[in-house]
Formats: sequence, C-alpha cells, structure tokens
Amino acid sequence: MAFKDEEDYLMLSGIQHFQFCKRQWALIHIEQQWEENVRTVEGQHLHRKVDQPFVREKRGDKLIVRAMPVKSDDLGISGICDVVEFIRDDRGIEISGAEGKYLAYPVEYKRGKPKMDDADLLQLTAQALCLEEMLLCEINTGYMFYNEIKHRIEVSLTTEIKSKVRLVVSEMQDYYRRKYTPKVKTGSFCKSCSLHSICVPELMNKRSVKSYIEGKVRE
Repeated sequence: MAFKDEEDYLMLSGIQHFQFCKRQWALIHIEQQWEENVRTVEGQHLHRKVDQPFVREKRGDKLIVRAMPVKSDDLGISGICDVVEFIRDDRGIEISGAEGKYLAYPVEYKRGKPKMDDADLLQLTAQALCLEEMLLCEINTGYMFYNEIKHRIEVSLTTEIKSKVRLVVSEMQDYYRRKYTPKVKTGSFCKSCSLHSICVPELMNKRSVKSYIEGKVRE
C-alpha cells in the first residue's frame, strides 16, 4: 500500500523508540509527549555535528552527502540520513550533478556503543529501504559509527532484516491508525527512559491510571 499524504508519514527515527519500548514510542509519536534527559541531549549534540542541511562533499571517487532527507511512499515513513556516501562504481546509478555512476551506502551516527538488540540495525535498514525506493537501486551494505568507541562498523543489510523492518513499520502504522498506546512489561531500562515521569511504569502492574488519578484527587 502506497501512502499519499506525506504529513501522515511516521518518523523513521521512531523505529528505534519502538524497538526500545513500544509504549515510549506511542507516548512520543501518538500522544506527542516528550521529555529530555542526558541521553537525548548528548545524542542531539552529536547529530548537530553531522546535520548540515544536504551538504555535498567530494573526496576523490567518494561523494559524501550529509543530512539527506529520505522517504518511502511504500512504508509511509520519512526522515534524515546522517550521512550517505556515494562511491564511484560502474555497477551503480547516476547521481544528478556528478559524473559517472555510484553505489550508495547509508552511515548512521550513534552516541553510545553497539547495542545488544537490533534497534540500530533496523533504523539503518529503514534508511536503506528509503534510498532504494528513491534512487531505484539495491543497497546491501551500510555503516554504523559509535561515538563512544570512535569506530565505524560495516553492516550487512540482508533480505531478512529488510523484511523485519517492513513488519515493524507495519505494526507502527497499525498502532498509529488506532491511536493505540500499549502497556508493556517494565524493567530496569525504565529508569533511564526520558519519559519515565509521564509513563509512570510503576503503575502498570499495580493499579490503573484512572484509579491513580482518582486517588490523587481524593488527597
């Protein structure tokens, strides 16, 4: 299904929120609630170094594009690629304003270190899917740069992980259409969540939000 109204496209960056906690994602992207903590501030500082609106830089056979807007009409998502590197290669595609053909490689910058889950990989793969649709090409490799270890990691963007991205985004779209904010299993990760005071995870296994509010009113 192709999405027609770009104003209703979901934020590509929300995929990582959704993988971290579906409730957090819904609070941010459906209920429009947000609070900053040290993690989000540090992340924004790192991205400010990268996000220079659509800047091109030529280095030999490499064309570097920063803060490149991308979208997928098929998935109904849009966002910004931190960096897309175009490497000159006869197997590639033509790029407007550049001589020759190029292969595209998305590069995502992260504040911390590699994670145990696949949230970062899913976000990078979603960027690749957008680029594939926009550029009419196939992208099987991307890169993650982790600021904490100051190291860039090559990532294989397989058919399997691309299929998983499509399933995850489909679930996000379903929640968004229904305006559904789920309850989730709480854990130690809740303490570092930027929405802890809004989500109030301590209540989910003890009492309903309605009873909590009624109790506050009676106080």
